[in-house]
Amino acid sequence: MHKAGFVSIVGNPNVGKSTLMNLFVGERISIATFKAQTTRHRIMGIVSTDDYQIVFSDTPGVLKPNYKLQEDMLAFSVSSLEDADILLYVTDTVEKQSKNEDFISKVKKLNIPIFVLINKIDLSNEKEVTKLVEYWHEQIPQAEIVPLSAKARFNVDNVQKRIVELLPESPDYFDKDQLTDKPSRFIVSEIIREKILLYYDKEIPYSVEVLVTEFKEDKKLIRIAATIFVERESQKGIIIGHGGVALKRVGEEARRDIQKFFDKKVFLQLYVKVNPNWRNSSKSLESFGYEPK
Repeated sequence: MHKAGFVSIVGNPNVGKSTLMNLFVGERISIATFKAQTTRHRIMGIVSTDDYQIVFSDTPGVLKPNYKLQEDMLAFSVSSLEDADILLYVTDTVEKQSKNEDFISKVKKLNIPIFVLINKIDLSNEKEVTKLVEYWHEQIPQAEIVPLSAKARFNVDNVQKRIVELLPESPDYFDKDQLTDKPSRFIVSEIIREKILLYYDKEIPYSVEVLVTEFKEDKKLIRIAATIFVERESQKGIIIGHGGVALKRVGEEARRDIQKFFDKKVFLQLYVKVNPNWRNSSKSLESFGYEPK
């Protein structure tokens, strides 16, 4: 009997959803930095063996939208509830538990296996974790509550084993050697965006989008050109930096990770352009792939 199914990973920003998916899949598919709202799209990571296929879906953090981009991000999270065979609701020992009552009410109505994963238990103590387990049992009575630590890899393998047990009988949805549903250009743009999130402060990372305009691959080399879009001229200057030093660092770090991911030499060119107010423009968001279908 062959099993396959979709497992959606949902929860608030910065609770460890992307880190967990990368542990499950074994590749750095999703951006996982320490800044909130780092995942903007719904990203699938695929785990395949001879006996089963798990299609993990990492979603943007659930948040109250302040602009059009965040509305689309929330729509990705809500849509992931609709086609899930198993749901992983990720919380942690740090966040306020009263957030997202509307979203939790949607989760309660689901007629599928639900796990509440309490992440970051390495930052807490047994008494506090026990309180959280009791709280979540009251909130979502049908859920399996699992304390874990993605950082220490504690209980992560046990969750994956339990997921395999609960998978429905089904043929594969994707080829056995496929790691994600996203194309190569998307992986490249996310790696570049991750470096911007790591190296720039304040509003800069959240005002940035990356579009890969060229991806040409031959046997020995991948030639890539990408444009970094910002909302204001002042942000363009910050991204480039004095004498182009800042942009050069982003390019070098991104190229290193892209080469590692594709296991091939990479030539990377980066450009910076201003696209005013792109986060509130439906046309711009659609061109960047945000409008949920």
